[in-house]
Amino acid sequence: MLRVAVTGGIGSGKSEVTGRLEARGAVVIDADVAAREVVEPGTPGFEQVIANFGVLDRNGRIDRERLASIVFSDPARRQVLNSILHPLIRDWMVAEEQIAVEYRGPDAIVLHAIPLLAESGSRAGYDVVLVVDLPPDLQVARLVSSGRMGPGPARARMKTQATREQRLAIADIVIDNSGSLAALNKRLDEVWTELEARRDAKTANS
Repeated sequence: MLRVAVTGGIGSGKSEVTGRLEARGAVVIDADVAAREVVEPGTPGFEQVIANFGVLDRNGRIDRERLASIVFSDPARRQVLNSILHPLIRDWMVAEEQIAVEYRGPDAIVLHAIPLLAESGSRAGYDVVLVVDLPPDLQVARLVSSGRMGPGPARARMKTQATREQRLAIADIVIDNSGSLAALNKRLDEVWTELEARRDAKTANS
């Protein structure tokens, strides 16, 4: 099995990249999906978040917009949330990987989509780190054009994340996502061929 971490800043197109690599045969385990699953009502994560932040919506679920407004304006509160979520997310992703390997076999190429990998300060356990990259101004433009947030909130959110330089410093493979989908597809063909070669080399040496 080849364990690959995929990271990139908000609005960089990580989901587009992982979706297209999944179509080529990769198994995708997404930390953003994990972050939602571990705080579903009735889970220990849900109870801890409510106890610390009290952000229930009218349907009895966590109000994600209110929670985001709290933690992204207060580093200390963000650290509290991270201390709750990160261990739960890690355990969820490990369990999902075990299921994937049992189903797909030892030759699987498993992508762990981890937005905050550079912020964690560690790449331990991953054979390859893929960084989805584009200029910060284009990140903002894509966030705005998608309707996710305005320019001010987009730049504020980006400031809470690692810099472009910090992400590139941990990259084994860089995926430039500043161009067209056709250009991205061409690059992903190259990346997939490289990942298969790395997997085969690891298997031969094990």
